[in-house]
Amino acid sequence: MAYTIYFSSHLTIPSSFSHFRSSHVSSIFSGSAVIATFFVIIVIVIITLFFTIFKPKDPKISLYPEGIKDIDFSALTPNVTLSLGTVVAIENPNYGSFKYKNTTSYVTYHGEVVGEAPIEQRYVPARRKLNITTSVELMAGKLLINPHLLSDFAGGSLNLTSTAVLPGKVIVLNIFKFHATVYNSCNISVFISPQKVQSMCKTKLKL
Repeated sequence: MAYTIYFSSHLTIPSSFSHFRSSHVSSIFSGSAVIATFFVIIVIVIITLFFTIFKPKDPKISLYPEGIKDIDFSALTPNVTLSLGTVVAIENPNYGSFKYKNTTSYVTYHGEVVGEAPIEQRYVPARRKLNITTSVELMAGKLLINPHLLSDFAGGSLNLTSTAVLPGKVIVLNIFKFHATVYNSCNISVFISPQKVQSMCKTKLKL
């Protein structure tokens, strides 16, 4: 008796396996969608905070050139350079700290540079105030040859201007770092009698 054996080339996959595979793929896509959604939410929150709570504000810089009060104008000679003690107060209103590099502040009188002051690099913490002590090297000779000196002296006051550019970076939450530059300009009024000094400053932060 002869037997004939037939082989089928079609493989039948159990329905339970197909269901498992489709469920696994769906789980992967669902997990990826959750992660993507979570990432988008985090980005939106960060951007919202940056433009609201963490929105950069201009720092406040005040200048106290106390040493100018001690100048004896009658004793000035062309070859004298005066070293005048000055305090620079930097107030950071932001939630991010600011770290700037070494720089120099220049003092001008009617557009002519008559002095300069070194400002050493510092770290200004978030929402804190920092006082920096420096000295202005004032060149008496440039003051004396200025054609406006006599008329200003007779008017009772000398008007000086100090400018400084502080390049550095803003650090938010110790994670995000942005290059930033602070521009400062101060108008300094030196009154002859009684001898006193007043200053008014403007500051701008640019990212």
